[in-house]
Amino acid sequence: MKWVFLALAVWGSIHPMYYFISWFNANGYDLMAMVDAWHVNAATSGLVWDLTIAALALTLWVIVEAVRSRDWLRLIAVPATFCIGVSCGLPLYLYLRMRRD
Repeated sequence: MKWVFLALAVWGSIHPMYYFISWFNANGYDLMAMVDAWHVNAATSGLVWDLTIAALALTLWVIVEAVRSRDWLRLIAVPATFCIGVSCGLPLYLYLRMRRD
């Protein structure tokens, strides 16, 4: 399973980035314009909040488990989550959690 999680983390970093980079190429490299686009209607705002809450829950879980296990490498899932997305951060964390098996 750990290799499946690693593959999902790689896919979860590449696939969303394709869309982000495509958007930036079409609309300019303005992060605030992208944030505005995320809130263009109620459906997209709901999705943004859904992913934000999931990212916060994942971050708390990663921090608590990293402190408990003293496995500090697991903390790289936090910036992966906020810089790339939950689609990368969650499977990356699960891979890191299983890597010793």
